[in-house]
Amino acid sequence: MNAYYKFKPYNIGRWIIWSLFALVLLVVPLIFTSQLSATMLAQMGIAIIACLSYNILLGQGGMLSFGHAVYTGLGSYMAIHALNMVTAGTLNLPVSLVPLVGGLAGMGFAVLLGYVTTRKSGTPFAMITMGVAELVFAMSLMFSEFFGGEAGVSGNRVAGEAFFGITYGPQVQIYYLIAIYTFVCVALMYAFTQTPLGRILNAVRDNPERVEFIGYNTQRVRYMAFIISGFFAGIAGGLGALNFEIVTAEVVGAGRSGSYLLFTFLGGATFFFGPIIGAILMIIAFVLLSELTKAWLLYLGLVFLFMVMYAPGGIASLIMMNLQVASFGKLRGFLMAYLALGLTALVSLVGAAGMVEMIYHLQINGAQGGTMKYLGLSLSVTSFNSWFGCVFVMLTGVGLFELCRRQFAHDWGRVQEEIEKEIKRREAL
Repeated sequence: MNAYYKFKPYNIGRWIIWSLFALVLLVVPLIFTSQLSATMLAQMGIAIIACLSYNILLGQGGMLSFGHAVYTGLGSYMAIHALNMVTAGTLNLPVSLVPLVGGLAGMGFAVLLGYVTTRKSGTPFAMITMGVAELVFAMSLMFSEFFGGEAGVSGNRVAGEAFFGITYGPQVQIYYLIAIYTFVCVALMYAFTQTPLGRILNAVRDNPERVEFIGYNTQRVRYMAFIISGFFAGIAGGLGALNFEIVTAEVVGAGRSGSYLLFTFLGGATFFFGPIIGAILMIIAFVLLSELTKAWLLYLGLVFLFMVMYAPGGIASLIMMNLQVASFGKLRGFLMAYLALGLTALVSLVGAAGMVEMIYHLQINGAQGGTMKYLGLSLSVTSFNSWFGCVFVMLTGVGLFELCRRQFAHDWGRVQEEIEKEIKRREAL
């Protein structure tokens, strides 16, 4: 028998991307040095793990879950109780491994609840997950011995012996712990997408009947993916318990589950890096946007509405489409079009946001007077001129945006036809 050797070259691009990802995690707290920045960066790491774990269900398995916060939340509760046991000296476990307790708890509850949940798919699956989420949330208010009632369960992450001076007291230290978990979990979840189970999960999403015909049990595939998703969700919950040092019933609430769904979709559920984008946007919206305006949830809902209408593939799909155009050397022709779209959209937003802020001022801050500050201007909420000005600015922006959009759509369609012809020409060679 003659032996032969086959050289398989390294994927240089993949090595570069993962190296840059690690470098960003390492360097970013050195650039943004404020306490707020460290807190936000830590929350972004937690959100990245949570959204990617949710995307195992939604993007890779086609399972629309309304109760993913059950597994992040229960992981948080188990982790905070483990942390309190470490503080009391009844559990000999390094603080750095407490998130694994949350991961094992999330996996355990996924084993228990997922067996029932994954017996159905599609809409019944979504409804069952919603029911499970409501059940767990109700239990969190009933069993105060474990869940701590409305006050929640608090802990202290500065516990045990310091390891090389690391006490996890300073926020930057807990950030780097979260960054390590983030890198490892993202790598493992990406590796899962390349496994036979990850591939067959995609097949179950796209054509479950054909998967059944070739001999696979689709319920078992969904169940195993559900367990893996629960494990990583629990790790995210455990990291959240360490970061905030308190866990309340809100972590298993419907609002948290809805946030995972919303921002995973906005980022792009059909691409692996889409939920990472969505997780970053989620923290920016919750921390920064909520400080800028009381109407931030309204703006968030409008963004979600327009993304569903005009870019259902999320931000990641927009990035990939433009990368394809750039690979054929045709992106430069759209730079002015993008600038025009951005400016006209900004004008529309300024007018619409002015009306929204005046409405909120009338409803919430009416006792403070009839004048409000908006972008450095003083607007009288009882004056016709203020309302007319905002309406005029909004309608002007909308009209100009529509003209730019139509021209852009025409040029984009023409370029896509040229790209298709070029692809066929290359295939024919």
